[in-house]
Amino acid sequence: MKTISLPLSEAPVPAQAWSAPFLASLRRTAGLLFGSPLNAALTLAFGAVIAVAVPPMLRWLVLDAVLFNPDPAACRATSGACWSFIYAKSGQLLFGIYPVEERWRPALVCLLILALLGWSVRPASWTPRLLGLWIAALALIVWLMGGGLGLEEIPTSAWGGLPVTLILTVVAIGIAFPVGILLALARRSTMPAVRISAVIMIESVRGLPLLSILFVASIMLPLFLPEALLPDKFVRALVALTIFAAAYLAEVVRGGLQAIPKGQYEAAAALGLPFWRTQYLVILPQAIRVVIPALANTIIVMIKNTSLVLVVGLFDLISSGKAALADPAWPSPAAETFLFIGAIFFALSFSFARFADFLERRGPAAR
Repeated sequence: MKTISLPLSEAPVPAQAWSAPFLASLRRTAGLLFGSPLNAALTLAFGAVIAVAVPPMLRWLVLDAVLFNPDPAACRATSGACWSFIYAKSGQLLFGIYPVEERWRPALVCLLILALLGWSVRPASWTPRLLGLWIAALALIVWLMGGGLGLEEIPTSAWGGLPVTLILTVVAIGIAFPVGILLALARRSTMPAVRISAVIMIESVRGLPLLSILFVASIMLPLFLPEALLPDKFVRALVALTIFAAAYLAEVVRGGLQAIPKGQYEAAAALGLPFWRTQYLVILPQAIRVVIPALANTIIVMIKNTSLVLVVGLFDLISSGKAALADPAWPSPAAETFLFIGAIFFALSFSFARFADFLERRGPAAR
């Protein structure tokens, strides 16, 4: 008869067994902070700065702040932050001068764009169907924001806030990236006419500030085109942002193309691959992977450059914030307003930076 032996209860682990890794980590940290006179001096200096700066900042941000009381008098009576202004004006800050009774439409647009961006960063979604999904979503976004077909028509002059920032960012970068790739390939072309045309276009755009391009699109273009052929101001600003981004992205991609060894071209030619299949299957995947950090930096700059459309009369997030601050009933809490707007831009930029880091870590599989 087979006997079954039950396992004995394990002996308790000595305290030294679990405390040793903690003590080792503590010693490493102490070595980094105080391992040399310079490290010790810097640690003490930063500690003193934190001790001086953090308590009053904490009092202003939280302890003395007015959080959800939508009463302007409460903000005037305190020395802390007036977060109740953000709470009371959240609709105007996020959606600008869009009609109040129709603000569910830009809210739905923001949720749709953010959901699609979240879906698009999944490697499993990188199929040709994703492009069709984005085209259908953009058509839905235009219908929701502009109206028609059962919805009240809202002109682009009444669009504002976060939807404008998201639409300009997504559409401008989404179109500028493939255009930038084509410009980079054209600049490296062996055909003189194609190469010279690409060089003139890229260098002309890169030699001008974005503000001047926006002014040309919004102010000078109406002087040369009849009213019937003149695009909407929002469309003109979108085209200006797209052209500007495409020129900078083209130079980033060209740097990646130059980093590819000549042997890759020769191997593709030996396999009998034509030019476009060589670029699509062999060259561009390697080139884009090489320049992911530079691409991420350029795109993050473009995300923040969308705020410049305020100079041509479009109500982006910053314009909406300035309009909200003009309310005489409130004590004009500019610091809180721009901290709120800055937090939104930071969230967008930081999220894309983390996505770029993910692509770098993923390596060749990211292709």
